[in-house]
Amino acid sequence: MRRENERKPLVTNIYTADPSAHVFDGKIYIYPSHDVERDVPDDDDGDQYMMEDYHILSMDSLDAPCVDNGVALHQDNVPWVSKQMWAPDAFYKNGKYVLVFPAKDKDGIFRLGSAVSDSPVGPFTPYEHPIAGSYSIDPAILIDDDGKVYCYNGGLWGGQLEMWQSGHFNPDERRPAGHEPALGPLFAQLSDDGSAFLTEPRQVQILDESGHPLEAQDEDRRYFEGPWMHKHHGKYYLSYSTGTTHYICYAEGSSPEGPFIYKGRIMEPVLGWTTHHSIVEIGDEWYLFYHDCELSGGVTHERCVKYTKLNIAEDGTIETIHPYD
Repeated sequence: MRRENERKPLVTNIYTADPSAHVFDGKIYIYPSHDVERDVPDDDDGDQYMMEDYHILSMDSLDAPCVDNGVALHQDNVPWVSKQMWAPDAFYKNGKYVLVFPAKDKDGIFRLGSAVSDSPVGPFTPYEHPIAGSYSIDPAILIDDDGKVYCYNGGLWGGQLEMWQSGHFNPDERRPAGHEPALGPLFAQLSDDGSAFLTEPRQVQILDESGHPLEAQDEDRRYFEGPWMHKHHGKYYLSYSTGTTHYICYAEGSSPEGPFIYKGRIMEPVLGWTTHHSIVEIGDEWYLFYHDCELSGGVTHERCVKYTKLNIAEDGTIETIHPYD
């Protein structure tokens, strides 16, 4: 039996997307992006996604009302940001809550930044500069059992990931194609205060069942954007969006830096172009937080956050979700 709130928009006063869900002190907090209505044509670079601030959502339980806690951080308060504050994540360490977020700098290049607060809902105070050596979008944070903080991020097309293959930003860089290995997300260790990388970001490998890198043409399985990492019985599970084919897939590894072996599909396509999710254990059950465009009737840049139960077997196998069944 589904919970009352399950598979329903959690808030309807604003458009929300890209939910990163966490449990802090027994309460559920959701760190989404905030879609705003703009008369901007859709394109493959995502120019229609003109988000400019973050609202943190909270729930006392999965059955309780979801609360919009207001503006936690606005682009006008971040010195290095020009526009497009896209999908964030957050973590708690050493008595502080750290919001990690992507945005375009004054040169139009996506960087990662961070901001800190004494409260999980903010307001957050940003660092003056982006994280040195960061690029692309969609940060996802894992605090491992040893206390190390890891950051995964990266997105193709408008997320600019493929534009860094030479080690420098090149907007005309050729995308991998055909049988060439697909690009994977980036991986780096992050400082406890979120202000700096402790290791150089490097690409994570996603392999097929034979140990070969997934190919760029394999759009049903290859990485596109929206990484997430959860740990189950000592194994690491990297999940992500395939972008063009609109699936959420997952791969398994024995180390936080990979490589990861492709295992299957978590979710079939939702209404709307993008798919972006998080996976969190609440009590003794697992849940998937995601978005679709039900609230706006299909407008791709006016989305709503939802959740649904995720069935994970003892061996880590994840049951595929059909979101409208």
